Amino acid sequence: MKKVVPFTRARETSLYGSKAVGLGDAAREGLPVPPGVALSGDLVEAIASGEDRAIEMVAKAIASLPRPFAVRSSAVDEDGAEASFAGQHLTVLNVHSAADVPNAVREVWWSANSDSAITYRQRVGLFNRPSVGVVVQTLLNPSVAGVMFTEHPVTGADERLIEASWGLGEAVVAGLVIPDHFRLDRSGQVLERKVGRKQIAIRSLPNGGTFEQQVSPAQVGQLCLDDAQLAALGALALQCEKVHGPRRDIEWAFQDETLYLLQCRAVTTGKSPPPGPPPRDPVGALHRVQLFADMNRRQAEQLARLLKERRFAKGETVIMEGSGGAAFFLIDSGKATVSKKGVEVATLGPGDYFGEIALIDGGPRSATVTAATDLVCYGLTFWEFRPLVEGNGTIGWKLVQALAKRLRAAEPS
Repeated sequence: MKKVVPFTRARETSLYGSKAVGLGDAAREGLPVPPGVALSGDLVEAIASGEDRAIEMVAKAIASLPRPFAVRSSAVDEDGAEASFAGQHLTVLNVHSAADVPNAVREVWWSANSDSAITYRQRVGLFNRPSVGVVVQTLLNPSVAGVMFTEHPVTGADERLIEASWGLGEAVVAGLVIPDHFRLDRSGQVLERKVGRKQIAIRSLPNGGTFEQQVSPAQVGQLCLDDAQLAALGALALQCEKVHGPRRDIEWAFQDETLYLLQCRAVTTGKSPPPGPPPRDPVGALHRVQLFADMNRRQAEQLARLLKERRFAKGETVIMEGSGGAAFFLIDSGKATVSKKGVEVATLGPGDYFGEIALIDGGPRSATVTAATDLVCYGLTFWEFRPLVEGNGTIGWKLVQALAKRLRAAEPS
């Protein structure tokens, strides 16, 4: 059921994910949420697969939204009390053109299927196929932003803990600054003010993306929230608790002295690709891979429909030795290096593949693969790779042969 709806119509977590439904609840209650739309998980997967109809649906839905955009993940099991996935799923900020939104959505989908996200899922006991909803939202240009907990996350005290810095809130969320620190009681009375060291501010670039702007010496040690703004945050905490319940983790921003709610989730207890992907030719890529050489055209086309394009910039790590395995990759163009324990052992190019061993035995990645040039791959996730091998004897046998060759090559002479 491929859907894209305004926040006010995002009600089903199983379709749109927790973040989108939380923003929908807030918008329906009149909280100050920047306008946006929610994309269902199957629509996001269709966009990641390059389906024209899905891309057209999103283009139509965002046509009236003020630009630029922020594109954020909203996986079904994200932002819960047991597992927040904070830092695991990608956010793409300052997307200036509607034409660039599908590529941003594709990158968010891949982040939820990345090695680090799969490793996190294994650790928190959520090792299942992620349904990755996405929110596309008007990006603010805030003077100050940050996070607020409606209950102290360490002591459990019934008070508001606020951390704030200049510019976009990613400086606080990503730990790039020592933010200003404030504590309020439930009535809004200020209990503590502590100045941080806010040496940079994340700002939007005119043509898309963000940069780290050096903050003036006077602002580095200046408190970035005044009494009126703290009072507004105290009132927002009460509103969020009324709508969502207690123990909330809130992301917020002030733009032109107006306070906006960016995200409200439960307190958890427990590099950009080149723009404009070329036309996809996954069948052509499969025909260059020895593993799939015996497949007929119909089989290759069936498999090709499962592949998702993934692009890596030169120098970017594709998979990391020791991390959990998330996807098997075929190289379409470019080159990559393979290293073990820091020693380079191989160079890969078009038609080569990697990442299948961890997907077979469920163990950690056996090597690190790094893009030696700009790299275009076709990826097959764990969730699709294993049923494919189990249900196709030809592929299974070819895989056994390939692994046998690797074992022979690894034996001492």
